Amino acid sequence: MNKPYYDNRNAKLYLGDSFEILDELDEKSVDMIFADPPYFLSNNGITCQGGKMVSVNKATWDKTEMTIEEKIKYNTTWLNKCKRILKDTGTIWISGTLHNIYIIGVCLELEGFQIINNITWEKTNPPPHLARKAFTHSTETVLWARKKGSKNYFDYSLMKSLNNNKQMKDVWRFSLTKPSEKRLGKHPTQKPLALLERIILASTKEGDVVLDPFSGSGTTGVASIMLNRKYIGIDFEKDYLNLSIKRLESIGEVDK
Repeated sequence: MNKPYYDNRNAKLYLGDSFEILDELDEKSVDMIFADPPYFLSNNGITCQGGKMVSVNKATWDKTEMTIEEKIKYNTTWLNKCKRILKDTGTIWISGTLHNIYIIGVCLELEGFQIINNITWEKTNPPPHLARKAFTHSTETVLWARKKGSKNYFDYSLMKSLNNNKQMKDVWRFSLTKPSEKRLGKHPTQKPLALLERIILASTKEGDVVLDPFSGSGTTGVASIMLNRKYIGIDFEKDYLNLSIKRLESIGEVDK
């Protein structure tokens, strides 16, 4: 049994293989899951970051040397493990781009999930398309799903109140991650805190348990703790977990 790498302030971080650690968590013990799995887009290309041309490569975990069949197997495996620990009233949110989101949509169906919404995150300040051979990539997709045949929690009233008392649409506009959220360190696919705050507020109650099987820099955890939820994060990179700890310990200072 893996012991938490960090256990404090209602947050637990595990260092290791998500597939193994997910198997050790109790069945139907989690209220919400947010996952930002590998996009498999590290192909030695280039992109723009902060006005500079940089490599599109993220890390070895984002490599593209996988067949379609291997990608389906990879995603159905972790989704199956997440389904086991998710409460019947719980939901899962998965972030992705055109590189992986369509395969994940199929895998959700294969694993007995029903997609509730297809959220489009419109980035207000996307980097330009340097090659000028296509439209600027300015969106990411977040799939929201539940177990087929189950009823899930949704704070409709709160979402409406946050949207000038109008029904909130499935297109959300947020900027890229603010520099203030990267003061303690950077992660190549770090999500903005505002995005995770909305997701958590929409689908959980105070005291609920939120899990991120690919926790990265810990944004899901920071948002969870700030909103009085409990958090479980898993990552196999010690440096990312150490960054997560710094961010969790600085709540009220940097990430506010």
